This record gives sequence, structure tokens and C-alpha cells, in this order.
Amino acid sequence: MMYYSRLKMASVIGICLIGLALCLPNFMRQPAQSIPWRQVHLGLDLRGGSYLLLQVDMNSVTSDRLRTLTDETRQTLLKGGLGYRNLTTGTHAVTFAPRAPAEAAADLKALRAMPMNVPSEFTVTQTPDGLISVALSDEASHQRARDAITQSIEIVRRRIDATGAIDPQITRQGEDRIIVELPGISDPERVKHLLGTTAKMTFHLVADSAIGSAMPPPGVTIVPMSETSQGTLPIYTHVDVDGADLTNASASIDQQSGEWAVNFTFDSVGARQFGEVTRANVGKRFAIVLDNKVIEAPVIRTAITGGSGQITGGFSAQQATDMALLLRAGALPAPLNVIEQRSIGPSLGADSIRAGAMSLLAGLVLVIAFMALFYGRFGWYANIALMANLVLMIAILSMFEATLTLPGMAGMLLTLGMAVDANILINERIREEIARGRTALQAMQAGFERATSTIIDSNATALLAHVMLFVFGTGPVKGFALTITIGIVTTLFTTLVLSRMLMVRWYARTRPTVLPV
Repeated sequence: MMYYSRLKMASVIGICLIGLALCLPNFMRQPAQSIPWRQVHLGLDLRGGSYLLLQVDMNSVTSDRLRTLTDETRQTLLKGGLGYRNLTTGTHAVTFAPRAPAEAAADLKALRAMPMNVPSEFTVTQTPDGLISVALSDEASHQRARDAITQSIEIVRRRIDATGAIDPQITRQGEDRIIVELPGISDPERVKHLLGTTAKMTFHLVADSAIGSAMPPPGVTIVPMSETSQGTLPIYTHVDVDGADLTNASASIDQQSGEWAVNFTFDSVGARQFGEVTRANVGKRFAIVLDNKVIEAPVIRTAITGGSGQITGGFSAQQATDMALLLRAGALPAPLNVIEQRSIGPSLGADSIRAGAMSLLAGLVLVIAFMALFYGRFGWYANIALMANLVLMIAILSMFEATLTLPGMAGMLLTLGMAVDANILINERIREEIARGRTALQAMQAGFERATSTIIDSNATALLAHVMLFVFGTGPVKGFALTITIGIVTTLFTTLVLSRMLMVRWYARTRPTVLPV
């Protein structure tokens, strides 16, 4: 308790020096790109930036599934040699009339054998008026909604990360909303475009026989052309190849036309489907549809079996880059609507930093003055440990490149106030032992022993509470809990190891008969 070996002292001093070295990048410019330079990132309230509140269109999730269910119903009946009349897509079900009353039982059997994405996804029944209904279940709809919001958050995160935004905060709010905070980005228009684009790409054969027809036949959909083209194009509703099978996409300049294009690559499943479709339909037009708009519809000249292709369409460099980014990140399960947008200017962030720094400095000065006034030399040792505590806190935050917010700065200030509590306990215990008539050495020994268990117990309970805040909290609460948690760990080190080492080394060197406490 009262002895520190040279190795132990060297270790303590070494940890403090490493902490000081890790703090320096926050106050200096990076001298070279090759040197690792980890810093504490400033949050939205300190650095300024953009705040977006997005809402997932849950109605689109259900309608998309109903459209695919309509196509699956049609394909299943045709493959089974069964007919239908008046195939209609409703709000929660697909209904049709059997071609003949005698085929109703066969229709029900074939449709009930259709594969389901989730257990009990839909039910197939016959109504009293003879219609057959394929209805989505409520539980399946709720499950798809939950999956949609989870998938949307992941895809939003991938898209934001691809833009180079530093430490964006993406959290869920309620049942169908997503909060996106982008520190340092004051003009979010490009980000809004990236997040507002569903980027659902599919490949369909063109129904050339329906061109010019006012009423398309069953299984054919009229789709508008993209912004660079005019008019509409009839395509078969059945998806021949799904863009979800893409593994990579990149922007490049087409060597033949000199225009920007997007190159894409399929996985093994997509490559096989792409090869089979192009091999069986040589000479036909193959439409590339992105978010219900035809980008282009080239003629299949030969079978494409390499699993890769190229999209052209008069893109600019930015448009091609953004489209490649969207395809790589994956398609959103449903459109996202921006229902709230706020921008925080850097001047407000600078004012917040200034106010937070001033409060931190004022609190630090008051604590130092208090300890020096009430506990003399031992108070100054506590102040040295307090400064080391602040350095180590910033070092750990820098090492993990954490984001510092105003609540985080408040947590640092609170930590500095709490950090001296342990030193106060030690000093008060030493005073009590002196009052009982013990010698200086005995008083120090007993004071350390009696205070240590109390210090560890109180900090352990506080640590557990703030860890739970960090795990279950969001936004400002999480930032506050992070700094407090780190502060508790550094406080235990600086109080039980560093300040005690300073006191013990002073006693070993001077051997006083009266303690300055």
C-alpha cells in the first residue's frame, strides 16, 4: 500500500505520457497523411450541420408485395394450365374469378402451394360469390413493416458512409421514422437526393406488341421513360432479373461514346438468370427500370453470360457516381419522405464550443482552488491527478474517435467535479486517523485502506448505471453517458494510483512527522 516499485512508477508515468500524446492531435494539424491522426469529432450541436427526419412509406411496402403477389398468382395459374377472369389487386388482397366453376378447387390447391416469404404470409379462400382471394395476413404485414424499417436504417447508413460524412448519427424514432444527423454538412440537398431515391432496379422484357395500345393486356405495365427520354414504354410486369442480385456498381466513361456510364456486376444467381434471359430472347428489347422509370431499353444482340453489364443514358459525372453509389448500397424497401429538415450553422456551433469550454475551464479552476485551499500539499497532488484525469479522458475519446456533444461536455465537467470526491475521502480519512492519535505513517496507511473500498464501491455502481444509459439511451443521453463512463475509469486510475503515488513518494522522501492535510 505504501510502496511503489520503479517499474510501477514508470508504468504510471508512461500511461500519462501516452495519454498526453493521444491528446495532441486535437490541438495540432496533421503533419503528414501517413501519420495516424485520431481526433475527437464534434457533434451536430458543436460543429453545425444538418438534421433530417425521414418517414418510411409503409403503404408502399404493402402495395409492392401485392403487385408481386399478383404476378405470382398469374404465373402460378398459367403454369398449371388454369385460367382466370378479372384479376384485381386490392388494398390487402388479390382477387379473381375462376375461368370455370369446375376449376375452383384446382385454383385453390395451386395457389396454396405458392412459396411464402414468411410463415402464414397469405391465405387463399373462396368467397360466397365464387371469387378466389389471396389475402395478406395482418401479422405478415406487421413483420414486413418491421423488416422494412430495419433494412432502411442499414441502407441509409451505407449510403451516408459512402458520401464521406464523418460520424453521422442514424437512429430510429417511433414505428416508421428515422433521424439522420450529419455534423459538418450544412447543405444536405445531395444527401436528401441520395436518401429520397429508392434505387430499386429491375430488368423486364419489352412488350413490343402493346406499343401504341391504349389499354395494355394483362401482365403488361406502361412505364414512363427517364428524364433524359420522352414518352412511355410497355413492359412485362414479370421481373426477369432483380437488381437485388447486384454485387458491385461503379461509374466510368464509356470508351465508345465518351459519355458517363454505370457498370454493374451480378452475383452467381443474378448472372445465371441474366444469361438465361438474354440467351432465350436474342433480338428482343430488354428494359432497365429504376424506380419505375425506364433508363434504357437496348436490343439483346447476343447472350450475356459474364454476369456484368453497362447502363448509359446521358449521365453527368455526379449522376453516374450517385447511381453507382445507390446500386452498391442496395435498394430501399420503401420510399423515404423528408418530413423535417434543420440546418445548424457553424457560428452556432462555435458559440456552443466557446460556452462549453468556458464552463469547463471555470469548473476546473474552482475545483483546483478548493482542493489547494482545504488540503494544502495533498490538495495540489489531487489537482495534478485531476489534470491527468482530463488528459486521459480526451485521449480515450480520441483513440476511439468518439463524437463530443454539449451533453458530453457537461459529462466531462461533472466528471471533474466527481473526480476529487475520492481524494476528499482519502484526505478526510487521514485526518480522522490523525485525530485518533496515530502517527503520520499509520494515518496514511489506514486512510488509504479505509477509503479504497468506499471509492471502488461508489464508482462501480455509478459505472453500471451509466453503462446502461449508454446501451439503452440515444442521442444526447448516449453522449453524456459515454464521457461519464470513461471519466469514472480514468478517475479510479488517477485517484487510486497516480495521486496516491505522489503522496507516497513525497512521504518516502521527506519522512515528515506531521502531515500537511
